[in-house]
Amino acid sequence: MDYLSVQEWADLHDIPVRTVRNYCAKGKINGAILVGKRWNIPSDATLSIKGRKSQPSPLLSILREQKKGKMKGGIYHRIQIDLTYNSNHIEGSRLTHDQTRYIFETNTIGMTSEALNVDDIIETTNHFRAIDYIIDQTEGQLTESFIKHLHLLLKSGTSDERRDWFQVGDYKTIPNEVGGQDTTLPENVHNEMKTLLKDYNAKKHPLFDDIIDFHHQFESIHPFQDGNGRVGRLIMFRECLRLNYVPFIITDELKMFYYNGLHNWPKIKGYLMDTCLTAQDFFKLLLDKFRIKYD
Repeated sequence: MDYLSVQEWADLHDIPVRTVRNYCAKGKINGAILVGKRWNIPSDATLSIKGRKSQPSPLLSILREQKKGKMKGGIYHRIQIDLTYNSNHIEGSRLTHDQTRYIFETNTIGMTSEALNVDDIIETTNHFRAIDYIIDQTEGQLTESFIKHLHLLLKSGTSDERRDWFQVGDYKTIPNEVGGQDTTLPENVHNEMKTLLKDYNAKKHPLFDDIIDFHHQFESIHPFQDGNGRVGRLIMFRECLRLNYVPFIITDELKMFYYNGLHNWPKIKGYLMDTCLTAQDFFKLLLDKFRIKYD
C-alpha cells in the first residue's frame, strides 16, 4: 500500500496541514498510522465522520445554565464581553473592552472624558441580545429567518434603522462591495442564500471546515447592507455550539489574518483555517480555565 505524508495528503485534498494532523490524532482519517512522530496516510484514505457527537456540547449546557441563573464571572459572562467587544471592534467600534464590560455588567455607560458614538453603544447591547438568542436557539438547521432575525437584533435602534434605504432584518436593496470586491447583487441575494443554506443543510455531519466554508460564502454574498461580518461570526459561533465543535472568537489581533484568509479562501484555504484554528486554541485555554470539557 502506498502512503502519503501529512503534507502530501493535505495538498491532495486541499486541507490545511494542521487540520490533517488533528484528524489523524482523532482517528478521522481511515488507515492513518503513527510511525515515530510522523503520520503515514494511505494514498486512498477517506475522511471518516463516524462518531460525531449529536448531543449538545458541555459548553452549550453550561451557557444556558449560567444565562438562566444570571451568573456573573463565569464562561457566559466572559463570552458575552469578549465576543461582543472583538466582533464590534473589528468593524470599527471605538468602545474599549472595559467599556464593553461595564455596559454588560451594569447596563449603564459610565463616566467618560470623551464622546461615545451612540450606535457603538446600541450595537453593543444588541450584540449581547444576539448571543442570548443563539444560546436559546441552537437546535435545528440554519434558516433565512434565523439569520435575518440576528440582523434585526443587531441593528435595531441604530441610526441605520432611520434610513429609508436600509433594511433592518432584511436583505440589502443597494449593491455593495467588501474589501474592494464585488458582492451579490440585491436581486440575486435571496436565491444565492437559499442555495447556500440548502447545500450546507444537506450535509448530515458538517465538518469544522464546512462551517468556515459557509462563512466565506456568506461574506462573499454579503446579503445585508451592513452588519454582515458580525452576523457571519455569530453564525459560526452558533454552528460550533450546535455541532459540538470548540467555538472561537476572532480577536482584533487576528483581524488582518482573518481578512487575508477570507480573500484567499478560494485559492488557499489554509490561511483562514489556520487563523480560525489559532483562535480556537485560545478559546480552549478559556475552557480549561473554567474547567469545561471539550473534544
